Amino acid sequence: MGLGLRNFTERSNGGEPVLDTENGEELMHVQRGVDLVLSNLPPTSPGTLYITTKQVIWLSDVDNTKGYAVDFLSISLHAVSRDPDAYPRPCLYAQIDTNAEEDGSENSDSESSDIHDLSRTTEMRLIPSDPSQLDTLFQVFCECAELNPEPNDEEGEEHDWVFSADQMEGEEEEEGYISHNPTNSLGQSNGHHDLARTVLELQINDQRFEDAEEMEHDEDGTHN
Repeated sequence: MGLGLRNFTERSNGGEPVLDTENGEELMHVQRGVDLVLSNLPPTSPGTLYITTKQVIWLSDVDNTKGYAVDFLSISLHAVSRDPDAYPRPCLYAQIDTNAEEDGSENSDSESSDIHDLSRTTEMRLIPSDPSQLDTLFQVFCECAELNPEPNDEEGEEHDWVFSADQMEGEEEEEGYISHNPTNSLGQSNGHHDLARTVLELQINDQRFEDAEEMEHDEDGTHN
């Protein structure tokens, strides 16, 4: 598990984030004109989103001292949200795991309170000025999440998948086949999706095999 959401202020002379290139961190995607929403707070804008092989970084375009970052190991789920009932603007939604203890205490010092609240942030929304870029952002998130599997993934831990109701109903009509195209799915947990798809295909094949056996028994009954 990662460290949750944190402040990020390390910038180069050109204003870009300083990456840990010595340990193989690479920049995968840059998206300008992205508003950031943490939990239920008002949007923070404008800013630039940097997605690397290790983390997601958002840097303010107007305040060089303001920036946030979260490791992919801390992102337990990401999804494209276009439902105005869920949020007024189309966005990329992410759930963040945190190690903060829920002691319910309040700190009167303003600076300490900011750090306290940040450590307990469990939701993040990234809102591009161009909503058509959401599918691209989702795809990059998927690719980078696969580069950062949790240590216990090797033990075959199960992962939950989330699909829209329309997608489930439409694809059930197509003999139960479920697509895992990231641009069509609502979202995914950050784990091994190949295993989930294999299990689904096995379940479908088992059902077809049972149907075939029933047909054979029916045919035998008609000949007797």
